[in-house]
Amino acid sequence: MNATAPARFTDLLAAEWIKIRSLRSTPWILGIVVATVLASAAFAAYGDYRDFPNYSAVDQREHVWALGDAFPAGGYLTLMLAAGSVGAIVVVSEYSSGLIRTTMAAVPARRQVVLAKAVVTTALWTAVGLVCAFGSFAVSQGILSARDAAVPLLDTGSLRAVAASALLAPVCALIGLGFGVLVRHSASTMVGTAFVLLMLPTFFNSRRPWVERIDHLMVQSAWQRLVTLYGWGPEAYGGATTAGAWAVFATWPLVAVALALVVVRRRDV
Repeated sequence: MNATAPARFTDLLAAEWIKIRSLRSTPWILGIVVATVLASAAFAAYGDYRDFPNYSAVDQREHVWALGDAFPAGGYLTLMLAAGSVGAIVVVSEYSSGLIRTTMAAVPARRQVVLAKAVVTTALWTAVGLVCAFGSFAVSQGILSARDAAVPLLDTGSLRAVAASALLAPVCALIGLGFGVLVRHSASTMVGTAFVLLMLPTFFNSRRPWVERIDHLMVQSAWQRLVTLYGWGPEAYGGATTAGAWAVFATWPLVAVALALVVVRRRDV
């Protein structure tokens, strides 16, 4: 009798997609997140549309707030929380149900399983991020165009903001996935992910140089730097640069997944 052939990586991707798609909460969470992001952009843009006649001539002409209306903090903090939570659920749901034992027995190559989860999670949340980023930009600028205050999509600052907002979702999802492998407990993972993504940056809200340097390392702070209207130099952000912000975006998920790959080989399931 021939030995069973090892699972191909494409098979693992298909299996992980079925798992995440079969979670009944997934479509609801994605729908609510997209609706929240688009609604927050619409409300922000409508507020400036309504108040536009009361703005100074300089503000009406330069409308530096227009791009900020496309990416309001309220909507995108919700996106961060949801992406991080679902990224964690991808892992901790299997640990809590005991399904992880079946998965690891069927596929002894644990690192490939984690990589498959990471790839599927990245693909899903990149798609969601693109819908949110382009959608919120289109909604907000469509409203502001009635005041001739919209910013063009093809402008360098606009493209950077859209790209950063689209990538924010998979970055947070991979951080949540990494926490899931490290902690493996539902409540602790959710709290830890939410704390790191949303609460930790508030501890470094100070103009002291060493505090600002730590703040620049936070995902939330990096995103806010990238979506701010072009034309303001690093001095406006305590020395933060766009290159540094992109580096933060790349480092957090890479470290989270790398730690997950190390830990998953060293722990029992």
